Amino acid sequence: MSNKVILTNAALATMTSGAAPYGLIENGVIALQNGLIEWVGPADDLPATYSDWPHDDLAGRLVTPGLIDPHTHVVFAGDRAAEFEMRLNGASYEEVARAGGGIVSTVTATRKANVEKLVDLALPRVKTLISEGVTTLEIKSGYGLDQEAELNMLRAARRIGEVCDVDVQTTFLGAHAVPAEYSGRDDAYIDDVCIPALRAAHAEGLVDAVDGFCEGIAFQPNQIARVFDVAVELGLPVKLHAEQLSNLGGAKLAASYGALSADHIEYLDEDGVRAMAEAGTVGVILPGAFYTLRETQHPPIGQMRAHGVPIALATDCNPGSSPLTSLLLTMNMACTLFRLTPEEALAGVTRNAARALGLSDRGAIAPGLRADLAVWDVKTPGELAYRIGFNPLAKRIFGGGS
Repeated sequence: MSNKVILTNAALATMTSGAAPYGLIENGVIALQNGLIEWVGPADDLPATYSDWPHDDLAGRLVTPGLIDPHTHVVFAGDRAAEFEMRLNGASYEEVARAGGGIVSTVTATRKANVEKLVDLALPRVKTLISEGVTTLEIKSGYGLDQEAELNMLRAARRIGEVCDVDVQTTFLGAHAVPAEYSGRDDAYIDDVCIPALRAAHAEGLVDAVDGFCEGIAFQPNQIARVFDVAVELGLPVKLHAEQLSNLGGAKLAASYGALSADHIEYLDEDGVRAMAEAGTVGVILPGAFYTLRETQHPPIGQMRAHGVPIALATDCNPGSSPLTSLLLTMNMACTLFRLTPEEALAGVTRNAARALGLSDRGAIAPGLRADLAVWDVKTPGELAYRIGFNPLAKRIFGGGS
């Protein structure tokens, strides 16, 4: 694609605020230059200064911002298909764990893999996401649980951003679980492994944000706070796995640190919703985990709407609770399971997903933003959340190039 190009004959779901749903512009035009959007509007309003630019006729297709997956664990080794089958054959969680399953199996396999192996294993998952229009991807650590393995996961995430046409945002998730060698010594793990690993990862330039898992089976709020205090010291934004299985007040804790997001949040109460609203913290909904674990507690979508908490969506791609690599299916699941509207779902993987990553240069089609776009063989934006197991992507434009 030329350095300068005009995209013509397209319906534009700009996802900007305005009277039209989806910020829709019929018969729209987008001018791209140097990887950025320079002009957007109806074809009849195109300034004459663009008349000699190369044109790319999109034949009436729909254009949206490039999709953004703001919560993934896509770098890992091994798989947990066997324990999935065991559970369906009646095995309990404890029986699966005694057989070597659960997060322990993922940690064991991930620790054995070097950076190159982790990249090789992750690439098919990443490429599947890219094939559905994803242009920005968050990748967490959290399956190493010792310093070198955590660093290797983050190194692999950075490498993926170098070898694929996708922007990777990395998140340190050392406070994900307590490894077997620290069983019963949660505080020692935080002090001896998690915080030193965070400092080492930051020193190597591997971290864009810091996350934790605040839950009865993981870490308590006071333990997460110690990790977040170090993040603040290092100038790193925070986010949190919160209120997935119970309400420990994790979302309120995250909001008190001005967190980018609180994720899962099925058990979030109204006090937590208010705290998130006041802090500008995004609620990231993960229907893949809800579906896989056969949960019944829905996130408080109505309260989030009422208090103005932005709602983002993500695959939560991971080997155990959400082996999902389709952001389009995630949109459908959010609409079907949680009654989001298709417009809310598209905002959840564009504008609000960008906000959940602290990125103000993408997520909408507007002048000055990155030229990350998805071109779809559909007639209306609502079709993107409507179909199940169907990918209508015609073309993906990343940084102005296709």
